[in-house]
Amino acid sequence: MAKLTVADLQQMKRDGKKIVATIVYDYQMAQIMDRAGVDLLTVGDSVGPNMWGQPTHFEVTVDQMILACSAVTRGAQRAVVNCDMPFGPLQESAEAAVRAAIRLVKEAHAEVIKVDNAPANLEAVKRIAGAGIPVWTQFGFSPQSSLANAAFDTATEETAKRYREKILRDALDLEEAGASMLDLTHVPDHSIYAEVVRTVKIPVLGGSSAAGPEADGRISGFTYRAAQIDRPGPGHGGDVAALIYKLAQQYVEDVRAAKEKV
Repeated sequence: MAKLTVADLQQMKRDGKKIVATIVYDYQMAQIMDRAGVDLLTVGDSVGPNMWGQPTHFEVTVDQMILACSAVTRGAQRAVVNCDMPFGPLQESAEAAVRAAIRLVKEAHAEVIKVDNAPANLEAVKRIAGAGIPVWTQFGFSPQSSLANAAFDTATEETAKRYREKILRDALDLEEAGASMLDLTHVPDHSIYAEVVRTVKIPVLGGSSAAGPEADGRISGFTYRAAQIDRPGPGHGGDVAALIYKLAQQYVEDVRAAKEKV
């Protein structure tokens, strides 16, 4: 089983092959997704709320990301492993972001680092890429830019036009800054993906429910849905919580009934 690289993912775009990405937080799920043929495992800063019960992703630290990413890299034999840059270093300075990226590579063995709200952090993108670390830049209606972009969430025709122009300009700026891939998140119009995909030479990925078929690849999550017993999500993995809950109920019943095999 040949180990994929970021360069391989870029070649997949040139070859017209879709990139399959999924969010993972632990060794076991990394093994399952890797063996299933997933190309890119991404360790999101959403690990805080979804695995550790933190109120939001803002509480997640670099040390915590190293802990989670280390587990995933140990479970991945083929897939490329991304580690999100948590909130903090980027907001401090480009130098702090570079230091954090180096730690994520050296200590957690991440192969690409995702930078959120990337258009506002172009200098950090340039510095990290300049240090020889592949950068996956997230933009659009992303977690760390949600307040700034709130006006576009229910866009009028005029604001939608301005937003489309901004997205295309941001995509080109990020590519020029040295980004290896783009994560275009929650845009109001799927056709924007097609324009961005045609405009840049690097892969453009997005969430399964938002990207549309034009994207170079899709990102979905399985692990975090296991906790959503009251809020099963649509699409792939939507019934994970219900399945685990059903199996757990059966286990409880079998043990209490003193069955021989449980």
